Amino acid sequence: GAKAAIGRTTVIADGGYRGTDLVIPHRREKGQAELPAWKEEHNASHRKVRARVEHAFARMKTWKILRDCRLKGDGVHHAMLGIARLHNLNLAN
Repeated sequence: GAKAAIGRTTVIADGGYRGTDLVIPHRREKGQAELPAWKEEHNASHRKVRARVEHAFARMKTWKILRDCRLKGDGVHHAMLGIARLHNLNLAN
């Protein structure tokens, strides 16, 4: 179901998803001393984006509305829409 849910969206992940179509950090090959500079730059960019996403998840977990949601139905979906609307209202003021 996850593959159908994301469709053709580009998804970045950590190194635990090797062998999938997800964008993961580059790793050294066996016997390779270091990565080429372009791969190091890509990994640095990847870390920055993932850190932002992980921080956002951590912040959402502290909100009671998400703690009270159960993972059945579309409760989490509606909670996220509400949070996004509140956030946008806060930014508009």
